[in-house]
Amino acid sequence: MIVAKTVEEVRKAHPAGKRIGFVPTMGFLHEGHLSLIDVARASGADFIIVSIFVNPRQFGPNEDFERYPRDETKDLALLESRNVDLLFFPAVDVMYPPGSQTTVQVGGVAKPLEGERRPGHFDGVATVVLKLFDIVQPDIAVFGRKDAQQCAVIERMVRDLDVPVRLVFGETVREADGLAMSSRNSYLSPDQRALAPVLQRALRAGERELASRNVEWVESAMRDVAKGVDVDYLVLVDPETFEPPSDFERDLLLAGAVRIGKTRLIDNIRVPQRR
Repeated sequence: MIVAKTVEEVRKAHPAGKRIGFVPTMGFLHEGHLSLIDVARASGADFIIVSIFVNPRQFGPNEDFERYPRDETKDLALLESRNVDLLFFPAVDVMYPPGSQTTVQVGGVAKPLEGERRPGHFDGVATVVLKLFDIVQPDIAVFGRKDAQQCAVIERMVRDLDVPVRLVFGETVREADGLAMSSRNSYLSPDQRALAPVLQRALRAGERELASRNVEWVESAMRDVAKGVDVDYLVLVDPETFEPPSDFERDLLLAGAVRIGKTRLIDNIRVPQRR
């Protein structure tokens, strides 16, 4: 596996005549990340590039940038085991050289939920993803559906700016008890970890209430299950706009964010349109 730390090293290693699959990550890798590498290959990529970059621009002033979990040695071993061809592992001043001023601002879908609670977060996400696309120049880029609103923001950006990349979204990988795999799960104490699957149970309770065709009933059912934790939001939304659905004759998304101790967990269930 090639390890590149500069833009020039990535471009020099770029293979001619191969289909590039790209998986951007913030490291501290787990099976969820590795599954996206498999998705890239299954989607036709024959040269896999993974990036590891903890992007400071998507963290708010009171968030966990400094303590975000990192384990370079483990990450390298996991990528080697998955036969990744190139790892792009830039420093902050490579991605944002001194004097950098240009950012990407996504409207609409970036405004509700995570966008409202984490001002500037999606601008930071869109900016770094567009930069990574320009550096890596992938044919295929793979993102995980656990971050559903992030997927929608990137999809909107790619469409609006005519970015020549095919986006593929990998399904959420879960622990045996239903908890969505996340690097931030490492923050949880044993007692907190035992409580964490309540988020998925709450979303499933909302899914069972969809037959009511009543948004308030669905959201109330989710809140009832999650009474033991600090709920940020538990909502039913349109997965294209992240606003409340205008009707039930469309794809729907049950989305939630809760805090357990100091750890904020997100998850979602996508429900395809019922034919």
